[in-house]
Amino acid sequence: MARAPRIHVAADFTVGGDVVLPEGAARHLARVLRMGEGAPVRLFDGQGREASAVLIESGRKRVVARIEAVEAGIGESPLCVHLGQAISKGDRMDYAIQKAVELGVAAITPLYTEHGDVRLKEEREAKKLAHWQAVAVSACEQCGRATVPPVHPPMALADWLDERDEALRLVLHPATDRALARETVPPSVALLIGPEGGLSSIEVDAAQAADFSLLSLGPRILRTETAPVVALSLLQYRFGDL
Repeated sequence: MARAPRIHVAADFTVGGDVVLPEGAARHLARVLRMGEGAPVRLFDGQGREASAVLIESGRKRVVARIEAVEAGIGESPLCVHLGQAISKGDRMDYAIQKAVELGVAAITPLYTEHGDVRLKEEREAKKLAHWQAVAVSACEQCGRATVPPVHPPMALADWLDERDEALRLVLHPATDRALARETVPPSVALLIGPEGGLSSIEVDAAQAADFSLLSLGPRILRTETAPVVALSLLQYRFGDL
């Protein structure tokens, strides 16, 4: 039996209540999947709650689901990781966000760095931010998370470093041989990933001054979109739920 589609709906879930599905999801269910009245769906509110529902209306312009049961989501990692990801071009940034969400990250901040080649002006930055948040939502729909991690507005690396108070702070740096040495599970983690050209020596020094420890992922230099996948997998295996 096929798994019921999971859809993010920013709404209050009440058993017996009706929810009008967002336009994109409604179009996908009605026109692509051709799901009619009585078809089951799973809804999640992005704040940790999930609902079983059935379609009671499935038209070209409007799709409505009725809530049958509400429960807490079960897809969250016990490890709270805030990812600072240097902004990269196009699909590479989308990939990094998508995989970070699948691997349980709690929050993501896109960063402007010295060697980064992306600079977004206000209107374009707002559009990119909305797009990246949609990538995070889509990843949650796929991987079973009921809490959508926020993608914060892009900021300068120095400003992000100033805000950090996580118990464990790590910056990936290929010029070190330091592995993950901590034994006790940290209550929170900040993970910094540089751009394709790497962080500058001044930025690495600034990270260390902000209590970031250098971390190596082995002898090969990973692409900026590959690095968070490997680092988050390592952290989840060591301290989380992998």
